[in-house]
Amino acid sequence: MPRILCTVTNDLAYDQRMIRICTSLARAGYEVWLVGRNRPASRPLKEEPFRQIRLSCFFEKGKLFYLEYNLRLFFFLLATPFDAVCSVDLDTILPGFLVSCLRGKTCVYDAHEYFTEVPEVVRRPAVKRIWEAVARFTIPRLKYAYTVGHGLARLLEERYGTHFTVIRNVPLPSPSLPASDKSASEKPIILYQGALNEGRGLEFVIEAMQEIEGAELWLAGEGDLSENLRAQVRGQGLNDKVRFLGYLAPAELQALTPKAHIGLNLLENKGLSYYYSLANKAFDYIQAGVPSLNMAFPEYAELQKEYGVFVLLEELSANAIRQSVDRLLRDKAGYEQIRANCREAGKDLNWEKEEKRLLAFYAQILLPIK
Repeated sequence: MPRILCTVTNDLAYDQRMIRICTSLARAGYEVWLVGRNRPASRPLKEEPFRQIRLSCFFEKGKLFYLEYNLRLFFFLLATPFDAVCSVDLDTILPGFLVSCLRGKTCVYDAHEYFTEVPEVVRRPAVKRIWEAVARFTIPRLKYAYTVGHGLARLLEERYGTHFTVIRNVPLPSPSLPASDKSASEKPIILYQGALNEGRGLEFVIEAMQEIEGAELWLAGEGDLSENLRAQVRGQGLNDKVRFLGYLAPAELQALTPKAHIGLNLLENKGLSYYYSLANKAFDYIQAGVPSLNMAFPEYAELQKEYGVFVLLEELSANAIRQSVDRLLRDKAGYEQIRANCREAGKDLNWEKEEKRLLAFYAQILLPIK
């Protein structure tokens, strides 16, 4: 059967998106390998219907990590037979592109984000120039590419001249959710799930918690700002209001999310990647029946217009967050209406429907053999 190698730089144990994609491809009749990194604290991998490979690196972060990982990935791909390689984001595209050219195979680009426009890259001009050079060298030469939203697809097509199919990062459908009023709970949970990285509005959320009474903020994930955010919580005396849950496996996160009262997906407008983002956590909250705060950026505004599942913020500030949270906590009827809208939207915005786009995309390249 045709073999597809999917390559990422992150730890495979927590990558819900790639687990969904690889599972769908494997069940459709492809032989799928997911290649990622091995870290000192990596959990044992759960058995999946696809093969999982971890590459060990001496360096853990920074320029030397990316250089080492790309070299290791290049030689791994060179030594491994495949029919197509799917390079997930710009930080794995160069090995995939070069080896596929050398061997006359297909390279697919999966743009989970507009890599050269994320805040960590935008604020470092030299780093941005390097990654932009990689993008200009590879993306215009590719025939097959996809991304997570129409806004990003349009931007990437205009920039690089390659057509991008849209395959949204939506979750599997959840079991039927109860229509009970969560606002009666003793300690409402305000949940953020994802990387604790720059530009996610987390400093503003913690600041807002100083004036939000009767609720707890739960942060599920780790990232570059982990220590700074913990220091902020200690410094503002919020240890009894803010909980750091660390990394959670996909199954743990799926069990946790429906328990939340409010979800958070707040991004600073620090680059086109965030402004035109369509984050998986926004869909996770919808599927779990959890009203969420999102920025009034184009993709979220379109979803809100169609489904009414969010509270949109025009500005990112502690005061705006506090006011929106207070409004949701007080307005029981409005809160329950958003919950009902989430339940209806979840019937459309789920992976059972979206995976058809994924399988149609790969059928252009390789026909599965069952």
